[in-house]
Amino acid sequence: MMLDQVLTHIDHNLQASLDRLFALLRIESISTDPAYRPNMLEAADWLTGELVGIGFDAAVRPTDGHPMVVAHDRDVETGPHVLFYGHYDVQPVDPLGEWNSPPFEPRIVTVGSADQIVARGASDDKGQLMTFVEACRAWKAVTGGLPVRVSMLFEGEEESGSPSLIPFLTANAEELKADIALVCDTDMWDRDRPAITVMLRGLVGEEIVVTAADRDLHSGLYGGAARNPVHVLADILAHLHDGDGQVMVPGFYDGVEDLPSDVKAMWDSLGFDSKGFLGSVGLSVPAGETGRSVLEQIWARPTCEVNGITGGYTGEGFKTVIPARASAKVSFRLVGDQQPDQVRDNFRAFVRSHLPADCRVDFSEHGTSPALRLPFEGAYLRRVRTALKDEWDATPALVGSGGSIPVVGDMKRILDLDSLMVGFALDDNRIHSPNEKYDVSSFNGGIRSWARILAALAEQE
Repeated sequence: MMLDQVLTHIDHNLQASLDRLFALLRIESISTDPAYRPNMLEAADWLTGELVGIGFDAAVRPTDGHPMVVAHDRDVETGPHVLFYGHYDVQPVDPLGEWNSPPFEPRIVTVGSADQIVARGASDDKGQLMTFVEACRAWKAVTGGLPVRVSMLFEGEEESGSPSLIPFLTANAEELKADIALVCDTDMWDRDRPAITVMLRGLVGEEIVVTAADRDLHSGLYGGAARNPVHVLADILAHLHDGDGQVMVPGFYDGVEDLPSDVKAMWDSLGFDSKGFLGSVGLSVPAGETGRSVLEQIWARPTCEVNGITGGYTGEGFKTVIPARASAKVSFRLVGDQQPDQVRDNFRAFVRSHLPADCRVDFSEHGTSPALRLPFEGAYLRRVRTALKDEWDATPALVGSGGSIPVVGDMKRILDLDSLMVGFALDDNRIHSPNEKYDVSSFNGGIRSWARILAALAEQE
């Protein structure tokens, strides 16, 4: 069987794959610091050279910021066309003193029975990106081609807000059209069980400023008579939730549906340690909606959180003032078919309805994005689940993500592409932190998994 030969080739050539990953990890591609701009181009050039070397039509594509790498393999004309996304930029390495070895000098260390690649970008996202490249390399080495048509898009600004991504997707939408996107920037469920992320929460960010008097007032002269914006703001924020954790903004739950019973049962069977999850940050009691499991609360339920409050004198010592204004930053995580603009408008109306006389409120928007959900049943998802089960001998968990992966929403909105989010990182990989690591077993298993997925996607229903 051709797939077996490809898998054997991957295992026999693991060291060469590691050598190539190490070469990429040595490039200091820190996108947030202008001093590393030459390194960003070096990384894009390196990736392009590797892709050209295995037969892709690949090129470095300039943007107003750091370049994209776009590659196409046009030899296959039947079956689905996949677009693989990854990013080659990395986070800064500070604090440097907490690294056990230089962050751009990759090495393998053994912890217990696990060999781990330690370097900045080992997990996020160079190691993950290279699992797919190496799977394509193996297919081409063994068979001379790929089982499906493959395009790749590698970004250089994911760690710095992706300012060039939307303009690039918009300008190149026709070229980047595909049947399904593959995103490898997520985690396994645990060391032995793969996961497919099928739900991403959306986001609404708002800042509100409540103003009363035209200046800060002496609390001895005006206290009791003058309206205090801190009191007003605190009262508004206190009314955002009821005693059961429900968000009280009118219309907030429009578009929110309960989990399908089979998905809820699967999540309940995952053995998630909610006590350990909260205990690891010094907490013990779930504070969200009553009657919802912790996994439901962080993956499948919408939230309203106060992220910061300011008002009055906050310096050293004491100052007896009634402040003229108070402000808060509030974010909403969205699920299902909640509409970000409607949530924002309803929140603003809620705040105004609680505003007393002699006060005004100003709002500042801090971005919106809708929630995303892949159909729990679909041809591509079924094939990928089967491929992962064959590799890991464990049924993949269909999981949600409490956060957002903006590129997934951008590709859906601009390219009309659903994304299969399959990653091989572990939750202890220390991404964005000193001593970031990626297990060699994750790297090898990731290459093998993508080889199986490419074969599975080529199969006819």
